[in-house]
Amino acid sequence: MENLTQLPAWQALKKHKKATENVLMRDLFAQDPNRFADFHLRFNDILLDYSKNRITKETMSLLMDLAKQSGLKDWTERMFAGEKINHTEDRAVLHTALRNRGDEPVYVDGQDVMPEVRSELEKMRAYSDAIRSSRWLGYSGKPIIDIVNIGVGGSDLGPVMVNEALRPYGKAGLRVHFVSNVDSSHICDTLKELDPQRTLFIVSSKSFTTQDTLMNAHTARDWLMESARDESAVSKHFIAVAANVEAATEFGIEEDNIFKMWDWVGGRYSLWSSIGLSIAIYIGMDRFESLLQGAYEMDLHFRNTALEKNLPVILALLGIWYTDFYHAESHVLLPYDQHLHRFPAYFQQGDMESNGKSVTRDGSIVDYETGPIIWGELGITGQHAFYQNLHQGSHLVPADFIVPTDSMNPVGDHQLVLLANFFAQTRTLMTGKNEDEAKQELIKEGCSEDEIERLYPSRLMPGNKPSNTLLLKALTPKSLGSLIALYEHKIFTQGIIWQINSFDQPAVELGKKVASSIYNDLRQHKVVEEYDSSTNGLVNYFLDNDKD
Repeated sequence: MENLTQLPAWQALKKHKKATENVLMRDLFAQDPNRFADFHLRFNDILLDYSKNRITKETMSLLMDLAKQSGLKDWTERMFAGEKINHTEDRAVLHTALRNRGDEPVYVDGQDVMPEVRSELEKMRAYSDAIRSSRWLGYSGKPIIDIVNIGVGGSDLGPVMVNEALRPYGKAGLRVHFVSNVDSSHICDTLKELDPQRTLFIVSSKSFTTQDTLMNAHTARDWLMESARDESAVSKHFIAVAANVEAATEFGIEEDNIFKMWDWVGGRYSLWSSIGLSIAIYIGMDRFESLLQGAYEMDLHFRNTALEKNLPVILALLGIWYTDFYHAESHVLLPYDQHLHRFPAYFQQGDMESNGKSVTRDGSIVDYETGPIIWGELGITGQHAFYQNLHQGSHLVPADFIVPTDSMNPVGDHQLVLLANFFAQTRTLMTGKNEDEAKQELIKEGCSEDEIERLYPSRLMPGNKPSNTLLLKALTPKSLGSLIALYEHKIFTQGIIWQINSFDQPAVELGKKVASSIYNDLRQHKVVEEYDSSTNGLVNYFLDNDKD
């Protein structure tokens, strides 16, 4: 495998960056009235405007060369074909099979997995319909009105993000709750408001051994038993999504109430599977399948569209342009829709757990930057919080602005004010405010010459801050499915170019092992000496002060 930095396209991009780094976007717009036309794309009801980037047509051509020289198309086919591209775990990467709405088979180890996938979808439909129609009854004969999803990581972030995003489509009278934190306050605060006779728990854990998830599940089980006082009640109030059927049945969950997980689906890509059962229950299976359809159509776009017109590829390459050539250390996601308030957190995991790596596929340590720090918040609230730093701070922070143009709750001019702020921020980040503009502003305010000279530097904004704009017609199950898949494929593309495995998470596993060891020490109230002096000191301090 040739080192990334030695590829001809990489070397050409280094020279190109040096030659263009002082070019201002406001000048590029002034010189080319067709810039928007040249640098925007449409996909169904999604519009991507990437004209407010520090790019020219030559930049994009060189970035496309980098993707081609990295073998992106070949790796894409290998993923869709079920090859074991997760080489460290010897696994295929087939979250795309979960939303495959076509007739084509998908093979893993020579076996078509699609019949099994479709069988699980039918089971999801049967269970979600039974709960939504009040045919599923708790131990006392009352229908279920509260669903509690117990999981962590991808088993939590995906379902909670989608349920929040699609809240307007939820069934009236049905509430969905999410518990992920092993801090007892999370599960206890959730249960305080619920009736055990009318509550159903979904325990989502592939191995059914995840410490955080099982501890919360056992607390929920004990809470149920305080009311039911009969072990048979567990089968009416617990469903599992797990690969370890034996462990789930030992917990008391009937085998019929256990949904499958496959080792070729990573947790952060699993909302399309039975992990999304809470979504299907809340919005209905028809709408869940519309979510799958939107993702499937983006899969087809990513797989079949030329790189130059490919939305995930363009977003990925722009990210590489800033991460590796401008040394931007973070990237911010800014949705302008209240229902998308968990979107940044979801893709913080999706991106950073995937591409937060510094070892290549052949085991070499990288000599270039890989996955940036992903962060974000609702854009409209961020304007009154951290946008000051985006505009005038010393760090370069590329941004993605996301907004549905149609509100799910049209009231007065709320949406027009929202959109006005949305459009204003991307423009202002690009244009900034130069010396002449700052001085003219102060003149209009009636300032004296001395005041102008004293104050204008604080009004300067460098501008030239890059952003991508994603407009959706409306936030629907289908458009959300496409949006999520768009970012998934962006992450995949960047991982391929950076020559890393985007589908394992060894650091996460290490943290779990160390936590398990320390947990045993704490339970035994054992003074420790085997760790570093800091950890020993902290653990022993806790033990010394834990008199209970």
